[in-house]
Amino acid sequence: MKVVAFERSVQGTGASRRLRNSGKTPGIIYGGKQESPCAIELDHNALFHALRKEAFHSSILDIELNGKAQKALLRDYQMHPFKPLVLHVDFQRVSATEKIHMRVPLHFKGAEESEAVKFGGAVVSHIANELEITCLPADLPEFLEVDLSKIAVGQSIHAKEVSLPKGVALVLHVEQENPVIANARIPTVKAEPEPSAAPTAPVADAAASAGDKDAKDKEAKS
Repeated sequence: MKVVAFERSVQGTGASRRLRNSGKTPGIIYGGKQESPCAIELDHNALFHALRKEAFHSSILDIELNGKAQKALLRDYQMHPFKPLVLHVDFQRVSATEKIHMRVPLHFKGAEESEAVKFGGAVVSHIANELEITCLPADLPEFLEVDLSKIAVGQSIHAKEVSLPKGVALVLHVEQENPVIANARIPTVKAEPEPSAAPTAPVADAAASAGDKDAKDKEAKS
């Protein structure tokens, strides 16, 4: 995907505010052994719509800056707390010969065809929506596909069961050596509490009190 950026000469809070008021978004591009970080500005509307695309977050981007194309990854961006406004964006340059670490989205398919759903009445839950991988930039996939067509009731799918493209390896951490990414479970239905019988004691007490009152009234009249 192509991104057009321009070098930003003026920096600071006030300059960034004026930039946003003019329909631009401040940012930075960094990384690279022989290149220094560069402050940049981008068209806000084009960036805002690009951020809504999944591929923009997990693809190698072509940043056109000063007439020169640079390969980079989207590493971070900040949004306004309640306005549809991108406040800042960070890109990292990548080298074709150096491996990168990236979180890529998971695309689940085939759950409706599984025995767990068709015949077992199970519900398939997605426990994770992305996995961290490492690979060369040229091997970076936009997403990883997870086949759920053979999942059974009570079964879980783990990260190591995901089919990986050539040149791509999982990055798993010590605390979660093989995390669950999906499972099939029968939903539990809680029984509704039975309505309790209406209390009769207070009614009986009220009737007895009324009877005592009538007896006392008759005694008083006689």
